[in-house]
Amino acid sequence: MAPDPRFDVLFEPVRIGPVTAPNRFYQVPHCTGIGYRRPETLAALRGMKAAGGWGTVCTEYCSIHPSSDDDPYPSASIWDDEDVRALSLMVDAVHEHGALAGVELWHGGAASANHYSREAPVGPYSRPAGVWDPVQTKPMDKDDIRNLKRWHLEAAKRAQRAGFDIVYVYACHWYLVKQFLSPSNQRNDEYGGSLENRMRLLRELIEETKEAVGDSCAVAVRFAASAGGPDDDQDVSEPRAMLEQLADLPDLWDITVHDYSYEMGTSRFVPEAGLEATMSWVKEVTGKPVVSVGRFTSPETMLRLVRQGIIDLVGAARPSIADPFLPEKIRQGREDDIRECIGCNICYSGDQTGTPIRCTQNPTMGEEWRKGWHPEIIPPRGSDASVLIVGGGPAGLEAAVALGQRGYEVTLAEARKELGGRVTLESRLPGLAEYARVRDWRLTQIAKLPNVEVYLDSQVDEEQILEFGADRVVVATGATWRRDGTGRWLEEPVPGWEAPSVLTPDDIMGGVLPSGPVVVFDDDHYYLGGVIAERLLAAGLEVTLVTPANEVSTWTTHTEEQHRIQARILGLGIAVETGTSLAHIGDGEVSLECIYTGRQRVLESTNVVMVTSRVPRDELYSSLADRIDTTRIGDCLAPGTIATSVYSGHQYAREMDAAPLADVRFRRERVVAPRSTGPASP
Repeated sequence: MAPDPRFDVLFEPVRIGPVTAPNRFYQVPHCTGIGYRRPETLAALRGMKAAGGWGTVCTEYCSIHPSSDDDPYPSASIWDDEDVRALSLMVDAVHEHGALAGVELWHGGAASANHYSREAPVGPYSRPAGVWDPVQTKPMDKDDIRNLKRWHLEAAKRAQRAGFDIVYVYACHWYLVKQFLSPSNQRNDEYGGSLENRMRLLRELIEETKEAVGDSCAVAVRFAASAGGPDDDQDVSEPRAMLEQLADLPDLWDITVHDYSYEMGTSRFVPEAGLEATMSWVKEVTGKPVVSVGRFTSPETMLRLVRQGIIDLVGAARPSIADPFLPEKIRQGREDDIRECIGCNICYSGDQTGTPIRCTQNPTMGEEWRKGWHPEIIPPRGSDASVLIVGGGPAGLEAAVALGQRGYEVTLAEARKELGGRVTLESRLPGLAEYARVRDWRLTQIAKLPNVEVYLDSQVDEEQILEFGADRVVVATGATWRRDGTGRWLEEPVPGWEAPSVLTPDDIMGGVLPSGPVVVFDDDHYYLGGVIAERLLAAGLEVTLVTPANEVSTWTTHTEEQHRIQARILGLGIAVETGTSLAHIGDGEVSLECIYTGRQRVLESTNVVMVTSRVPRDELYSSLADRIDTTRIGDCLAPGTIATSVYSGHQYAREMDAAPLADVRFRRERVVAPRSTGPASP
């Protein structure tokens, strides 16, 4: 397809202070779960985005001093010259492709409990620090403020030596500078109380940073355009008053909103360009370039916001993760090849679990250095073997695409009349429509691969597979939700589970609905229990959600949506029983049991929906394993997230006919113990 000339404006250079971005595609600072611990992994990840056409690529937040320590969450750091050398790897990887490199200098203040450094947390006044940590901040005196400015200045100079083109002053997301800006800062000196006083630290940091490095580095400010209020009517009055006073002081404004769970909200709660209504005023009060985010996946949306003068640079974190080559595909007129972000936030879970980033749509994310994977390049086939894939869910589809791109002859047999497996079924549940993008992108790619054939409504058995004669068989038949209630909390089936009133998500997604009051027992703790409850409520049923956890969908704290999920569940009128398990299922009732006291009580319930755990559908694999070269992938191998299924399918396709694998299948970055030179001194 020929490039669309309407999108040429997205590839115009943009002047940012003393530097020029080669185009309007701007990867804003975003966490990776990699940070200072794995600099080569991080450099390869950021460099891949620059290769894909992102004109500016930034770090995650980068600590300026040990009193801003976010362990166990892996951030970047720029404490000393060792950090300069590590960060230079990223700068060089980004510059290699002609992009600008930006660094987000960060001090967490009260957000940092400093578990690793053991420095006392600091803040404008004494308040609890960290996340539920039993420590408080030291209230900063004038010497502390002078030290902070010195740390920031020295970090900016280190960033300049590392080769960065853009240096941030980070003034949002409830970190230290934002804590000074907040109305809660009622210090009785010139750094608290009035609006002008609360702004003083930010103004001084901007001015001093520009004076120190502004000859070669642009100075950006990350700033929230709102200070509270509901999603659809956020309060912008005080942020606007602040920005009007600072309007042309920095070289670039990177604009967010006050609520992080809205800024990076999942697609279940926040649409594309969700920040537009709150931040659209910013260009009215500054002549400097503005970048903002909104999980932009549509080139049309990007174009509209630039043409309307709302933003100058198209900010992205998640879209650049889902497709590092998004800009290049727009430039080439290949919009249908863009892996659109589905807004699941599995990427954010890496940071929240202290592990490297991953992505549902892009299985190569985080593997650029570890495994040498490239999102657009895959090795050619290693043999003339033909492959039969049984099952067209996320794992089977990804394997078919990757094997097809390698040049293998691939046949995919799907038992249902439609492809997508669990993705297709789950995308019909409330709020999950964009999950269908996992299926749709892969179907688009398969349509371009003449060596991949797909057969629907094709339930195949062992003998048919052997008769078909493929050289390799891949079993991607998924998993089935358990009906007996066993899972994390219950290791034995719930008494009464055999009753016909007991259902599973497979039943609900297959069109079966209960007939009266229903209990959803959620021992899965991810998103599905909540959306099943919503689906049943929408059908007019009285719903009670029961979970052994102390909150609804507790794992979604890692995807920054737990609070919104629980608020929606309660707001809809769904009854919630936390810290509660199922003790017995009877005729028209269930016995609930407190997990702490063991006390039981009876609740009226016509049906129970068990959302607990799954059993792999691996019978076909077991019958074939000793007769033909057979591999299982996805949920058939180990039930997990959609992301783990896609990764499993991709990994199989990459490794087929490759050299024998070592026990450790990826390169590691680690501290190497020094060799002993003799016995230790007494």
